[in-house]
Amino acid sequence: MGKDQRVKFEPYHEPAYNSSIYMINSVFVPTWQSHLEFVTARDFIESRIVNEHLTTPLDATSEQPPLFDGTTRLYVSYTCPFAQRVWILRNYKGLHDKIKLVPIDLQNRPAWYKEKVYHKNLVPALEHNGKIIGESLDLIKYVDSNFEGPSLHPNDPVKKEFAEELITYSDTFNKIVFTSFKGDTVKEAGPAFDHLENALHKFNDGPFFLGHELSLVDIAYIPFVERFQAFLSGVWNYDITAGRPKLTKWIEEVNKIDAYKPTKTDPKVIVELYSSLFLAKH
Repeated sequence: MGKDQRVKFEPYHEPAYNSSIYMINSVFVPTWQSHLEFVTARDFIESRIVNEHLTTPLDATSEQPPLFDGTTRLYVSYTCPFAQRVWILRNYKGLHDKIKLVPIDLQNRPAWYKEKVYHKNLVPALEHNGKIIGESLDLIKYVDSNFEGPSLHPNDPVKKEFAEELITYSDTFNKIVFTSFKGDTVKEAGPAFDHLENALHKFNDGPFFLGHELSLVDIAYIPFVERFQAFLSGVWNYDITAGRPKLTKWIEEVNKIDAYKPTKTDPKVIVELYSSLFLAKH
C-alpha cells in the first residue's frame, strides 16, 4: 500500500467530498476498502450464512472474465461496507439471477479491473448496459430504479424529502463515528446515534426509518451500524442501543432480513480489524 493512501469517510470520491481528506489524530490510515481485505477469502466465506455460492475474490493472478458481454455484474469486496449497501439491495430485490456478484481482492487487485472496468479502481461498481456506474449511494438509487423487484424509494412526498435528508446525513454520521475512535469515543459518537434514534421517531407505523417498510435509507445505514455496534461494544463496552428503544428495535428487525444475513461480517473480525486500524497508536 502506498504511503499516500489515506482514509476517507465515504463515499470514496463522492461529489461532495472530492477534495476532502480526513485525518485521525494527524495519522494517515489505510483506506477502508484495503484494510477490510485483511480477512482471507476462505475465512470469510466459511464464517457466514450463505444463500448463494460465494466465489473466491479475483486477484492479480486471476484471468480476466468476459466484460461488457451483456451480463450485468456487481463488483464488490465481501467485507466492504459501501459495497455491502448494493449487495443487500440486490438480494432484497431478488436479483441474484439478474446481477452477477463479482468479488475483487482489494489487497491484490487485478490490473484489468482498473484498466478495463472501473478507472477509480474501487468497489462497488456496476457493469450494466455497456457502462460502469460507481459510488454506493448513487448505485442503490440506480439499482432500485432500473431493476425489477420491490421499490425501496417512497412515493409519499414527505417521506421522500426525509429520505433524501437522511441519506445525505449518512456521510456525516460515518465521519462523526469514525473520528470518535481517536478521541473521547463514547462522548463524541453518542450524538450521532441519538440522531438516528430521533429520526426513527419520525414515523410511528413501523420499525424502519420511513415506517413499516424497508427503504434505501435503511440500506445506507445498515453496514455501518453493524460495524460500529460491534466495535464500540467490543472495545469500549458501549451499547449503542442503551436508552435508544427505536434504534434497538430497528437493529432487531434489520437482523431478521434474509437479504442482509449473507452479507454480514463476523463481529470478532470487525473488532480485530478496527482495533488494528484505529487503536494501533494508543
